[in-house]
Amino acid sequence: MNTRNTLILGLALGLALGFFAGGWFLRRGANPHHEPFHTEADHQVWTCSMHPQIRQPQAGKCPLCGMDLIPLTIDSPDVTETSAGVTLSREALALADIRTFKVQRRLPVREVSLYGSIQADERRVRLLTAHTSGRVDTLFVAFAGEHVRRGQKIASLYSPELLNAQQELREAGRIGSAPLLEASREKLRLLGLTDSQVVAMETSEPTNPGVEVLSPAEGTVTRAVASQGDYVRAGSILLEVTDLSSVWAVFEAYEEDLLWLHRGDAIRFSLQALPGRSYAGRIAFIDPVVDATTRTAKVRVETPNKDGLLKPGMYVSALARASHQDGEPALIVPKTAVLWTGKRSIVYVRQPAEDPVVFAMREVELGPSLGDSLVLLAGLAEGEEVVVRGTFVVDAAAQLEGKPSMMNNEASLAPLASSQLRVEGLCSMCKERIEAAAQRVAGLQSASWDVTTRQLHITFDPSRISPKDIARAVAEAGHDTQEFKADEAVYRNLPDCCKYRKAD
Repeated sequence: MNTRNTLILGLALGLALGFFAGGWFLRRGANPHHEPFHTEADHQVWTCSMHPQIRQPQAGKCPLCGMDLIPLTIDSPDVTETSAGVTLSREALALADIRTFKVQRRLPVREVSLYGSIQADERRVRLLTAHTSGRVDTLFVAFAGEHVRRGQKIASLYSPELLNAQQELREAGRIGSAPLLEASREKLRLLGLTDSQVVAMETSEPTNPGVEVLSPAEGTVTRAVASQGDYVRAGSILLEVTDLSSVWAVFEAYEEDLLWLHRGDAIRFSLQALPGRSYAGRIAFIDPVVDATTRTAKVRVETPNKDGLLKPGMYVSALARASHQDGEPALIVPKTAVLWTGKRSIVYVRQPAEDPVVFAMREVELGPSLGDSLVLLAGLAEGEEVVVRGTFVVDAAAQLEGKPSMMNNEASLAPLASSQLRVEGLCSMCKERIEAAAQRVAGLQSASWDVTTRQLHITFDPSRISPKDIARAVAEAGHDTQEFKADEAVYRNLPDCCKYRKAD
């Protein structure tokens, strides 16, 4: 029985060895160079979703934030490893709903919204003043808002000076001296009397101590200054009269809009008080000074107001389609295509290859804003396709693959290494000193010392420094490492709470 069992066991071992030998020879024939077989796991790279610059050959924790590392997925090594672009499959494009836009060259036109109010035309404002001193006996126009006509009586003024001039005129007439008579007439004219009033004074028998003040202009009284019974001096204002047959629409334009507005531009505006009606005019003046408080400049449009519906103080709004001062066509791209990082403006450009679809990051120089679009000064050519929807999705994929992205430019994409150093210390003061000493080494990305385990976790650029350089810098600060011992004099100068060496 034992002999039989031994025979069966020997046959089984022989068959197993035969299968193993045959398989070995088959693999040897298929791979004459005897290259070792590597699985996908042998080449697996692990990264951090928050810090894609981290690269580790095995799973673990991120040395910067402590998150679990995730495997770096590379769908198409032939494209992704040799290009700075992001490769996406057709299914990924459809799932992320990524849309592109072809860069166009057209005339930059921007819609500028303006808000302001109706104001009186300052050139049509007249101040009615007294030409001589006297007392206001009668005031025929006594309140603001009243309409006056040219030549209408506005006040009756008693003036001793005017009474003396009138007596001089009569005396010159009795003498019959033509030069003296003309001089007396001119004196009355200089006192504000019209030719008809001078003739009336010359022919009337009783001397009139009062004089009527006539309006030299037609308009609306916008300010009544004098009151009946007031004593006024020569040049004192009686009334302010404004001609409102033409008014100003004065708008407040922000600094960024001034580049698009020019004198002579046509503008249509409307008022909430007059729904359904619109008015047209042209920009007659742009204030050359920006208000320091509102950061706006006044833009003035002149418009007729024969029907008197436009009243000063009414709110008015306008929408102007304005072109750039250069007036030349420019490259235009939607705002959604641009990602801003503070210092850089980037877009993702679709590469010419149809399959697989590759998007490459491109830095651009931006010009003025056109509302929903932007003027491109440099960085793109006409006809290139840029991502306008799903831009952040493409950028996130670039970050996870360690490619140039919004947060990582070309200079920061060098692969980083991480390591741990044993560093002696005891307290939080030691932690600050150790990390500060490590941070002074150029090429270090991060350093964190654990007071419990006494391990210094570092992330660094291996092309610039090595863990040995960091260990030397920490030892120079007074803390022993695995490779270097701190100088005795430096160690003695540490605070007592930081003395980690055991006393002999």
